[in-house]
Amino acid sequence: MRTLLVLGTGGTIAGVQRHGDPSGGYTAAVLGVDALLDGVDVPEGWQVRAHQVVSIDSKDMRWSVWQALASRLAEGLSDEGVAGVVITHGTDTLEETACVLDWLHDQRKPVVLTGAMRPATADDADGPANLRDALSAVQVLSSRGLGGTWVAMNACLWPGSLVRKVHTREVNAFDAGGAQPLARRLPDGVWQPAIQAWQDGPFRAVQAPLWRWFATQARPRVECVSSHADADGWVVRALLSADGAASLKGLVVACTGHGTVQDALADALNEACAQGVQVWRSTRVARGGVLSRADDRWPAAGPLTVAQARVALALHLLGAPQRGCVRAFFDRPEVFKVA
Repeated sequence: MRTLLVLGTGGTIAGVQRHGDPSGGYTAAVLGVDALLDGVDVPEGWQVRAHQVVSIDSKDMRWSVWQALASRLAEGLSDEGVAGVVITHGTDTLEETACVLDWLHDQRKPVVLTGAMRPATADDADGPANLRDALSAVQVLSSRGLGGTWVAMNACLWPGSLVRKVHTREVNAFDAGGAQPLARRLPDGVWQPAIQAWQDGPFRAVQAPLWRWFATQARPRVECVSSHADADGWVVRALLSADGAASLKGLVVACTGHGTVQDALADALNEACAQGVQVWRSTRVARGGVLSRADDRWPAAGPLTVAQARVALALHLLGAPQRGCVRAFFDRPEVFKVA
């Protein structure tokens, strides 16, 4: 019998509605992962092993939690009996966790993250269906030789390094910035492949996993700034002049349009570069990303959101090689065709 490891981190999927709250408010990260699995169908021929890593609202996600996840994944994925992992997670920072885990992964086994937009005790809770889908996705991915990091939400399976939250309330709150999902789950429970990658299995193992390495790394300080009307560089200069400013290693700019930056802000970014700070460009725009051009002053973050680019730049500064879905996006752009 193959084993499926389920790691819990909290979030809305583990949330409980507050009694008597007329607004429908809830407290996140109350229930443990064992409670979430109660009553959820496990794929036939599989057994589940569960572990609660942390219990937090994902708005409070931090580097140390990623390190705890990395340590647990290093242990679990090295077990030959474990065919894949599901991680229950809050939706607010799910795209960041999926991104960092995908960069650390060697692609040999599937890791599928899932969450919920409604708490576990809501009458219309979406968590049980999402968790069922995540368990099923690991089974199917494993059987087809597809490893890597994925996100199962609202009957869709998204690439981990491209997924992003695009709605604050609806259950269909995630997409991949215009890229198609790998597959959609039909009402009869069958996963329908959406793109040729399902048959191809494009994500081959690359080098060794970086889980144990990451668990020992101190977080480099990378901050985000925005280009907008009247952006004059004040925030950048404040960061440079702050106490301990030498610890600032990187800046990600939420650019306008296709990676454009207000002139006054650009001057401040040049000053930051002169002091050894690395600058990457992402965009405020929901879809399309920022592609590289010959005359770029600062590297483009490709399809990554601002939050994902911050994670990626931190890993880049630590010397981690570019891995996973983002690498595949550039190497084989037909894998995730932009709609």
